[in-house]
Amino acid sequence: MRVLFATVSEKSHLYTMVPLAWALSAAGHEVHVASNPALADGIRSTGLTAVSVGTDHNLHEMLAANRDSLENPLSDWSNPVPEAHTWEEVLMKFKVSVTFAYQTYNDGMMHELIDYARHWQPDLVVWDSACYAGPVAARIVGAAHTRLLWCTDIYAAMRDVFLQRCGEQPPERREDPMADWLGGILSRYGSDFDEEVVVGQWSTDQVPTSQQLPLGLHRLPMRYLPYNGPSLIPDWLREPPAKPRVVLCSGISARAALGGTFMPVDEIIGTLGEMDVEVVAALGEEEAGQISRIPDNTRVVDFVPLHAVLPGASALIHHGGFGSWGTAMVNAVPQFIPTIRYADWWNKAGGLQEYGAGIAVHATELTPDVLRESVRRLVEDESYRKAADRLRLENLENPTPAGLVPEIERLTAEYRRR
Repeated sequence: MRVLFATVSEKSHLYTMVPLAWALSAAGHEVHVASNPALADGIRSTGLTAVSVGTDHNLHEMLAANRDSLENPLSDWSNPVPEAHTWEEVLMKFKVSVTFAYQTYNDGMMHELIDYARHWQPDLVVWDSACYAGPVAARIVGAAHTRLLWCTDIYAAMRDVFLQRCGEQPPERREDPMADWLGGILSRYGSDFDEEVVVGQWSTDQVPTSQQLPLGLHRLPMRYLPYNGPSLIPDWLREPPAKPRVVLCSGISARAALGGTFMPVDEIIGTLGEMDVEVVAALGEEEAGQISRIPDNTRVVDFVPLHAVLPGASALIHHGGFGSWGTAMVNAVPQFIPTIRYADWWNKAGGLQEYGAGIAVHATELTPDVLRESVRRLVEDESYRKAADRLRLENLENPTPAGLVPEIERLTAEYRRR
């Protein structure tokens, strides 16, 4: 069968797709990966076939210009329960998200992706949770389609909240920015909108059940396998750490979209420099430039493959990105996550803390004392390592991408409409 992967132009989103894309390709299926032109080289670097569609978005520029206000009531989806939101609040959240995030990501690639799907006629479209151009194209050409989840599913959960609150309103007050946007595009191609276009015919989910939000959706669990991009193992990694290794990572997405994270890097490096640990700090140019003095116990690098540096590490410090979170999970490394209520970062951090495999703190509450005590606990308290290992085993219980291929083939045949 022909499988079209569709992603917005974020390397971190692409990298979550690579293991499944290669599994399907190795099983004998034709696989193409479509995104905005900015990601074409990134796709090719994975060895997969790239399809460049549309024009590039300017979301990174918008986010960078507003980095200090990323956390605000209109972008906070961290508590997706109806009781936490009035109709007016949830409607405004969707208006803002559709206009400034989803449309910005998708409108530039939407019509060319549809054109390509009409030309290539995929049997299955696999789309990342932010790439609504994927299910729209699938609906128009009659392909089966699945969301590939790289997040705790606040997006479907908040959609449920929205629909419940909307249903409580009299008809004249009901608005649906999502349906208006996607339905308007579909109608131009003689098709129509329903909730499948928002949540997929099923969700292929890389988040272990204990960390995922409970949702009444068709969910297909899949083992998370880290892919950190083209990598070279540095020579220094061949030597085991002489002291507990603490890794600080700014992640791929935050670096690309924001130039870095909101973590006070200089303060963190200074505090860790006073501790009896070995520090590896993988930081972008902007954040590395904030460091006033590199302590003797600290190695600063632009990039190191997390799947190579985390085995044997005692703790990982990061802002809550999925690649960092997932690679630490695979390697049973306890995590310290100073973060904000943006995207699903707070949900992942809180879920990990509740599970006992990490410590979460709001970025505004991060002090040297909090950092020092949190790292000390993660390194010295064996309960964190044991909980992290339980989470590792839970991930291992799910089928690999290769093991899931027969079920994906069956579901594609079931849902394909043409």
